[in-house]
Amino acid sequence: MDSSPPEPPEDEPSEVVDPRAIDLVLRVGELLLASGETTERVNEAMLGLGVAYELPRCEVQVTLTSLLVSAHPGKGAAPMTASRSIRRRTPAYWRLTALHALVQDASIGMVGIEDAHERLAAIKRGRPPYPAWLIVVSLGLIAASASVLSGGGPLVAGTAFVATLLGDRAAAALARRGIAEFFQLTVAAAIGATGAALVVAMGNPAHAATIVTGAILALLPGRPLVASIQDGITGDLVSAGARMLEVFFMIAAIVAGLGGIVYIAVKLNVPIDVSHLPRAPATLKPIPLVAAAAISVTFAISLAAPREVLTASALGGGLIWALYVMLLGWNVPPVLASAVAATVVGVLSNWLARRHGAPVMPYVVPAIGPLLPGTMLYRGMVELNTGASQTGVLSLIGALSVALALGAGVNLGGELVRAFQRVGLSASGRWARPAARRTRGF
Repeated sequence: MDSSPPEPPEDEPSEVVDPRAIDLVLRVGELLLASGETTERVNEAMLGLGVAYELPRCEVQVTLTSLLVSAHPGKGAAPMTASRSIRRRTPAYWRLTALHALVQDASIGMVGIEDAHERLAAIKRGRPPYPAWLIVVSLGLIAASASVLSGGGPLVAGTAFVATLLGDRAAAALARRGIAEFFQLTVAAAIGATGAALVVAMGNPAHAATIVTGAILALLPGRPLVASIQDGITGDLVSAGARMLEVFFMIAAIVAGLGGIVYIAVKLNVPIDVSHLPRAPATLKPIPLVAAAAISVTFAISLAAPREVLTASALGGGLIWALYVMLLGWNVPPVLASAVAATVVGVLSNWLARRHGAPVMPYVVPAIGPLLPGTMLYRGMVELNTGASQTGVLSLIGALSVALALGAGVNLGGELVRAFQRVGLSASGRWARPAARRTRGF
């Protein structure tokens, strides 16, 4: 019996690589990544297009700032490789839905290469489902809703609304002058904190915390947090590390702006302390539930999500808050309560997205908005600047832990849905997922 190893198969006949297909794969991947999609989904979409338009031995590499596509014709022919850099990323969840629909239609042969380029151009030229002024105002509405959720009334909500809009417009003015995003966020957080300090100086310390909590919540990086943890779980460690570093710098900018104003206020003898900080209610009431739903809806609008997901966003925001409060009532620690509530919402969001054949990010990111740790960040900075440094550090660590628990929870929900689905993803299938087997045995 011949025990020699089998001969390697002969190279297949040379295949023609269509440069239009390479260009389409790159452009779709670029727009997906720039619009807020996770690395794994971008990779799957690009591979799906490569298969649909018969790119031979197509290989795709996706990182946070660059894309690469390579096709190998075989028979000694030179491979064709193209790359593209991502220079600007602006969340536009309505584009994600349109782009995924394009990829799905192409995967089943319903769209030719020329028609696909035309549809892509139309998507790129398209406008969000909301006017520009509403997207700007939605940030103020996030802050106002968060202030109500923290126990504030109409006057407090209005103050948080104005402070957040002023901060956003100041950040936009800095952006037009080429100032880095870190300093834009620092200024925006400082303006929100200044509003709270003025309220304290006027003799209303109970209202200050709710104002600054709302202003901070509108700035917290919920979208990159979810994407970073998902990239890490799925094995895209380079992109996960880059996104997590992005989250770190965004939170650091917010903390810097908030901490600077609190420090100045304390030095000016403004009576800022932790005695009036809001706490999560022990019981469920209609107003907090409505406020939580409003936070998620306005988050969805600020991310330019399709109109169809607004109802799901409202339900998700109300549900995650209800679950969180119930778990706190059962003496579950806040971090674990956040994780469990986020997991439930993650399961429902992923199931709903798969049922509609849509990307999951527009469903899951707005839903976690009510639990983003704005109050904990404010508490930590107040404690650091009023002589309780050790307690302040613990509060900041607690805020980061809650944020990570939210991201991990919603991604766990997606993994549970994947584990019990009947079919795999459109491009690779659940059995071809690299991260599922990459670390076996370690």
